Amino acid sequence: MKHVDANGTQIPAIGFGTFELEPADAESMVEHALKVGYRHIDTAQMYKNEQAVGRGIRNSGVAREDIFLTTKIWTDSYRDGDLQQSVEDSLKRLDTDYVDLLLLHWPNPEISLKETLGALNEVQERGLARNIGISNFTRELIDQAVETSGKPLVTNQVEYHPYLDQRPVLDKLSAHGMALTAYCPLARGEVFKDQTLERIGKAHGKNAGQIALRWLIQQDDVIAVPRSSNPDHVSSNFEIFDFELSADEMREIADLHTKDGRMIDPSFAPSWDTAA
Repeated sequence: MKHVDANGTQIPAIGFGTFELEPADAESMVEHALKVGYRHIDTAQMYKNEQAVGRGIRNSGVAREDIFLTTKIWTDSYRDGDLQQSVEDSLKRLDTDYVDLLLLHWPNPEISLKETLGALNEVQERGLARNIGISNFTRELIDQAVETSGKPLVTNQVEYHPYLDQRPVLDKLSAHGMALTAYCPLARGEVFKDQTLERIGKAHGKNAGQIALRWLIQQDDVIAVPRSSNPDHVSSNFEIFDFELSADEMREIADLHTKDGRMIDPSFAPSWDTAA
């Protein structure tokens, strides 16, 4: 298992994501993922499955201290006081005393970043979160968050896959010692239809999804959190540590970027960075 160093914190490079998983699937797939060998689990208040994730962790038999657990605070709880209460509620649902990583799920321009990060810092000081970070923040917002937070931020979780160029965000995060955590790393299944990824996969005895995930984690400071409700896919997504892509293959996959490659773009999203 590869780990990424993010401001001194070691984060497993592959995690199991639970976005859009119904509670029953979240519970069984988290248990399965941990038995397969995953040690990084990613959920969020907005996913409405924290309780199921907690059950999956318990059912797995893997010791809590061996698991890197992430959850995210929804934007309606960014006020001082509301944020701390929402985290306490999350911990109850997850049935744990702490999370390893706590993220602000999306930017919320309605509430001062200073107020929100002050509350997030307090949660870390109280030991409810070992590490803190952000999600869906642009380069400008990353700078603001780093300057405002009294404590180090370890990651920015954003959409990232072969069709979306995130080099501007990667460079900004690297300058701050932060990692990029890639959600939607399989481009909602589009990678499995890609002839380039399929061809590279055949050369390594791997499928297109495994190639896309390997491409992500083979980059410096990138973590990927694929999700699936299929046990076989959960297992195969983890089988990416027994081969390496060549420099030419890495470049060929990067060349798949397109200008309209973004798949997650809700109405409340910030004005995204674009590559040069």
